[in-house]
Order: sequence, then C-alpha cells, then structure tokens
Amino acid sequence: MEHLDPLAAQLRALPPSCGPVRLIAVDGHAGSGKSTFAARLAAALGGAPVVHLDDLATHDELFEWTGRLREQVTGPLSRGETARYASYDWTLRRFGPPRPLPPAPVVIIEGVGAGRSAVRPGLARLLWMDLDAPRAWARGRRRDGTAQSGFWDGWTAAEMRHFAEDPSRPYADLLVEQFQEGYVWRPGPAATAWPDQSVTARDRLPPPSETA
Repeated sequence: MEHLDPLAAQLRALPPSCGPVRLIAVDGHAGSGKSTFAARLAAALGGAPVVHLDDLATHDELFEWTGRLREQVTGPLSRGETARYASYDWTLRRFGPPRPLPPAPVVIIEGVGAGRSAVRPGLARLLWMDLDAPRAWARGRRRDGTAQSGFWDGWTAAEMRHFAEDPSRPYADLLVEQFQEGYVWRPGPAATAWPDQSVTARDRLPPPSETA
C-alpha cells in the first residue's frame, strides 16, 4: 500500500501514547469506510493490529463498550502487557473466547465512537472518515440490504444521540476522504503539528458501496 506509506511513517514516528503503544483511532459515521481504511492503513504499517469496536459492542450496548475497552485492551497495553479481549458474536448474541493482542508499536482502534472523550487521552492520533451521516448511512444500508433495515433504524438514532453528547470530529487530527481513485487526508480541527497540505492516494479502490 505505497500510497499510505507517508501517513504510516508519520504515525510510526509519534511518541507512544498508551504504554509502549501508539494508539490510533479511526472514527466516523457508520458506513463511512472506517474498517476498509483501517485495514489498508494497518497493511501500510506492516500488519499493525486492528481492534474493531463492533467486537466489544453488543445488541443491548451499542455504545456502552468503554469499560470493556479499558479493562481488556487499553489497560493492559498501557502497562506493556498483552491484552486479551473477547469478540461479540452478533449472530449468537454472546462473546467468544478471548484473543491476544500484544503491545505492538502501533495499534489501530476502529469504529463509531473510537475518538470518544473517554478514549482520547490514550490516543496518539484521531483520524475521522469525513463522510456526512446521511451519505454514510445510505451506503451502509445498501451494503447490508433490506434484511438489516430494522437494525439500521435503531442504530442511526443511537449514533445521533452519541455524537450529540460526545462528538469526535472536532477533536480529529486528520480528516480522511475516500474517492474512487483512493484517499485524501488533510489536517483536522485539532491538528497543530501536521503539515498544511493534502496527500492524495493514487491506487484504485472498489466502489463505495462495497466498502465498510
């Protein structure tokens, strides 16, 4: 992923933010392309681990995962220990066995609310996928199909409440936009040390409807 190499190099050069780890959050509205971008960034970082917040949330606790993230992931990493967290099975509606997460130089946390106020003190950088809510949600609904329309109705209401009470975008260090030909990122509202310029990705990506 040569196009993300400059960003990956900047992130690797940051001082650790959570014990020995540089914790990077990728936040944005549901359907904005967070998981696809996080996967591409992780590859550019040489295989950095990615924690998906969907693994820590549940049907009944869409946004009440902060305690699990702290106890199972960021707490151990802050002590230089291997984290162990259980992933929620959205079909079986239960958590599976714990999986290990060593304190790698860079760890990515991806999901709606990854840049929430309770998480930000441990972040090295907060990246926001800069796609507005209506377009992101429409893309997510197309991706998931009509069978998930009921879930999406409940989700969008919950997401609106969350960001009204605890917004992430105003604190973003970088705003990331996805286009058919790749990504463009620019300094976000909270950025003070980033170069005042955009960096454009040059590779061809799948159509937006095929990305997470």
